[in-house]
Amino acid sequence: MKDFKKLNVWEKAHRLTLTVYRYTRIFPQEELYCLTSQLRRAVASIPTNIAEGCGRNSDAELARFLTFAMGSASEVEYHLLLANDLGFIKKADYQKLNIDIIEIKRMLATFIKKLKADS
Repeated sequence: MKDFKKLNVWEKAHRLTLTVYRYTRIFPQEELYCLTSQLRRAVASIPTNIAEGCGRNSDAELARFLTFAMGSASEVEYHLLLANDLGFIKKADYQKLNIDIIEIKRMLATFIKKLKADS
């Protein structure tokens, strides 16, 4: 069992989740149960899956949950693009968020590859 709070990828994903929650507060009210909800659930799923995987008994289980986190990260990447295209996020803010999500995906891929190589 690993302490997820000590993982850089978890820390970065957690910070992104907090940031996305702040940005989505200003999304249009009619998006509350659509894009706002979907984006928040997807972004929170990234650090959640990392944490859950760390609570499992094997590196194979951890790798499986990191793969789930990767799927959620791809979903977030698209939702941020959509929010930008709809004008809900300023272009400069979108670019910063996009850099963050791509970095998280890179970190997850590296971590998954390492776990699979060690097994």
